[in-house]
Amino acid sequence: MKILVVGLGLIGGSICKALKKYTTHYVVGCDIKSDIQFAALRDVAVDEEFSGDFSGYDLAIVSLFPEAAENFLRENISKFDKTTLITDVCGIKGAFSARVKALAEENGMRYVGIHPMAGKEFGGYQNSNADLFQKANFIVAPFEDSKDEDIELLKALSYEIGAGKVVVTSPENHDKMIAYTSQLAHIVSSAYVKSPELGLECGFSGGSFQDMTRIATMNEKMWTDLFMQNRDNLIFELDTLIENLNKYSHALRFSDSEEMLRLIAEGRKLKEDNLRHRVGQPN
Repeated sequence: MKILVVGLGLIGGSICKALKKYTTHYVVGCDIKSDIQFAALRDVAVDEEFSGDFSGYDLAIVSLFPEAAENFLRENISKFDKTTLITDVCGIKGAFSARVKALAEENGMRYVGIHPMAGKEFGGYQNSNADLFQKANFIVAPFEDSKDEDIELLKALSYEIGAGKVVVTSPENHDKMIAYTSQLAHIVSSAYVKSPELGLECGFSGGSFQDMTRIATMNEKMWTDLFMQNRDNLIFELDTLIENLNKYSHALRFSDSEEMLRLIAEGRKLKEDNLRHRVGQPN
């Protein structure tokens, strides 16, 4: 295929590099910064820089923040060939995907969103890597009337660039699950580092501290956009977490060792069941 990747940040740049390393597809890189486009060409992450011509592509992968992705498509989708499949890698689907689908259909085109569950503490093309997606989960979020061949194309491409497992689900279910598995963790990490002890942790921290705080370096503009577009699902998960945290706080406040033991055992058993279930799941 001839593939256009729009936005050469961490994810877009890594997609380009993975496509060049693991596939024979022809890759064109598009970024608002010409020096980034040139860097991608220099690194042989793309076959050519974007020239401004939107014709001739089999697939366009929009790798921008949700608001920017939607704006880009509103401005440019009519310039693509009608045969080009449009996808995006945004961490939000739901109403966002519905709007993009409507936009695509207005222009006689097809759209199916995807979401690679991979990332790093720091973004930007300079941190992109061809192996970022190795063994990562990928989510394909079609609509009921999406074409089977489009879904299969995106699944196959995900595996080509390294996916360990591809899940196909609705845009609405994507957002429900991502609120729990990703967005909530980012909020917890951001809140966790606000302790006055943060500046004194050196020499006292281990793997658990690093695991809990790694994603606090998230890009505030992108994640605010993601949180606000999924606010109902995220509020539910945040309220559930706060309710559970209050139980631990109550046990400590009233020196209730039996309740603390019960709470910890309850969490342990739930995670053990979760691990057993994951082991039995097919890749």
